[in-house]
Amino acid sequence: MVHWRPTTRGRIWCIALLTCVSVTASTFAQGTPARPTAPRVIRLHGLIEPVRSYTVSTPRLTGGTSTPGLPVGQLIVVHLAAAGATVKRGDLLVEFDRQAQLKNARDREAEYRDLLEQINRKRGEHRAARAMRDTQLKQAANDLRIAELGVIGNDLVPKTTAEKNVQTLEEAKARLGQLGTTFELRARAEAADVRILEIQRDRAGNAWKHARENADKMRITAPLDGLVVLKTIWKNGSMAEVQEGEEVRPGLPILDVVDPSAMRVRVGANQADIDGLVRGQTARITLDSYPSRSFPGRLEHLSPIATTSTMSARVRTFVALFSIDGADAHLLPDLAAAIEITPGAIDVAAARPTP
Repeated sequence: MVHWRPTTRGRIWCIALLTCVSVTASTFAQGTPARPTAPRVIRLHGLIEPVRSYTVSTPRLTGGTSTPGLPVGQLIVVHLAAAGATVKRGDLLVEFDRQAQLKNARDREAEYRDLLEQINRKRGEHRAARAMRDTQLKQAANDLRIAELGVIGNDLVPKTTAEKNVQTLEEAKARLGQLGTTFELRARAEAADVRILEIQRDRAGNAWKHARENADKMRITAPLDGLVVLKTIWKNGSMAEVQEGEEVRPGLPILDVVDPSAMRVRVGANQADIDGLVRGQTARITLDSYPSRSFPGRLEHLSPIATTSTMSARVRTFVALFSIDGADAHLLPDLAAAIEITPGAIDVAAARPTP
């Protein structure tokens, strides 16, 4: 029987092989270490909008105009601030042709002042008539007193004279009573005439006031410092901005004055991302027009109630508002913005509820 004895080189190979098998078995026994997973990032898209803004609309006039051939409420733009212009509080934004309103105001003022003169003249006539009536009443009262004195001596005068005195007394009483009743009715009629004129005066005064207000509405000034952003309206079969010289209808929004110092992003968050959104989360905001620029932001508001998406009735969206830290000339209204949020990154101070 022959026994095999390994050489030195063979022994080394055997030891190495056993070592590899042992290490491999130990690795499989302990399990392969898991690779670190990247944190989930929520990406949203929205539009830039100002925190403070004021919408300028064409005025709604009261009453109308009295100019022949000019329709009631017609508004023609004679001055319009340029798009992108920087304005201060009180600067003129838009002015409409107000010749019709000024003429209407002058006409209403003339009517008002004419009625004032009519009332003063009527009151003067009434005072003169009242003085005459007072004189007639005093004369009738004196005649009655004289007739009463004449009746006292009827026992000393002939019968015919006594009857005449009694008849005179009855006539004096009847005349005094008739004058009192007639003058009272005449005073009521005069008061009614004055009241009618006063009502007409008040109506003319209100019409004059409305005409002045209409004329004042033709000039609209900026209520705050900001940037002029013209709105697009439907005209001639397409969307376009209002131009000087054009006719516009009342109540039409034509421009916005926005405060560029504070901007935010309005987002319609999908229902699938709502679990990862918490008020106070920090975010990184970039503009589609300027992808190289990014701004820090924070989730300020998340609506508790969802709205139905326009794409599908099964999809719900939640309105989210993200504030943008700082101000930049590139942050303009209606620009598209992309938002990246890492769940868990929360600004504790911002998330704390206001007492």
